[in-house]
Amino acid sequence: MTATADVAYLDDLGDVLSSVLRAIEAVPRHRFVPDVALLVPEFEGPPRVIDREADPDAWWRAVHSRFAIVTQFDDGRGDIRTAKGDYTSSCSAPVTVAHLLNLLDTAPGNRVLEVGTGTGWTAALLSHLVGASNVTSIEIDPAVAARAAERLGDGPHLIVGDGADGCPERAPYDRVHVTCGIQKVPYTWIEQTRPGGLIVAPYCPGFGSGHALRLTVMPDGTAVGRFSGGALYMMMRSQRPADPGPVRPEDALEFRTAVDPRTLAYAPLGADLAIAALTGLRTSVYQEDDFYRMWVIGGPDEWAAASWQPDRDDFEVYRFGDRDVWAEAVNAYFTWVSWGEPGHDRFGMTVTPEEQRVWLDESTRVLG
Repeated sequence: MTATADVAYLDDLGDVLSSVLRAIEAVPRHRFVPDVALLVPEFEGPPRVIDREADPDAWWRAVHSRFAIVTQFDDGRGDIRTAKGDYTSSCSAPVTVAHLLNLLDTAPGNRVLEVGTGTGWTAALLSHLVGASNVTSIEIDPAVAARAAERLGDGPHLIVGDGADGCPERAPYDRVHVTCGIQKVPYTWIEQTRPGGLIVAPYCPGFGSGHALRLTVMPDGTAVGRFSGGALYMMMRSQRPADPGPVRPEDALEFRTAVDPRTLAYAPLGADLAIAALTGLRTSVYQEDDFYRMWVIGGPDEWAAASWQPDRDDFEVYRFGDRDVWAEAVNAYFTWVSWGEPGHDRFGMTVTPEEQRVWLDESTRVLG
């Protein structure tokens, strides 16, 4: 087969820069996917293990599909063949990779810091775009980094370490490309990027989906930018949120709500951004047949679980802790509605050495 034969995702990339498309055509994804991995076909079926040796045709179709492919569970402790555990490394969906590279808007010779080497595919794409000697890629997991180095060969400069620290000895950068979810933009990235440089990252505050964020570094040491579409990635290890703590049923306050929890769970990206900025809450969901449960989490001891079932006039909510996180989330959602339901592209962020602020329409209209 040729490098681009049967590559289904090429037809799904949409309106991308010609340079990005040429890079994706020149650096095929199959070179970077391990022989055993987990295909995650979104809403088109359950995840399934792909094994190059056992079924090479299925493996080939999977790696040339438009879906994300998980390559590690539980930071390497899990067995991919069991498909059990938390996803902790992957080869991202091609359309998402193309979207973030589009936002990065590279030019030959740009110096790029990549945070999260992963399989090495994006590092190879960046090398094609700007030249391998201009790419610095950092990966926190030594085993993941070693496998990527084997695939990349004499390519970009590879480092094992925490991407939140960047790589000051190779700064300044023209671009910072982040391939893991973040709740906070490390100020080190801004310090290591020259004025006018761009930082593109998946902003994943935890409520609903993640968001593609593009920041421009300003001469005064701040960074300002806007959100552009969805981008849900696995979280940076140093920014993973804590799970809710153990609770006893007798500790719960039970009540009912007229608000269908799916109203919040399926809300548009603009609502997700607004609720996260106004409340700092995050969510988790569970769905099976005719049952749906949404957790709203404020902290290890502050959360609520709202359940939907068909043919109900109202819905059961269990609340743990003193903070009424369900009411906060509902109120924030309807605040967003009262604003006219602004889309995600009307929201932006400013990052300073002291804080980051999400705003609506203009930087003076700060939320939260």
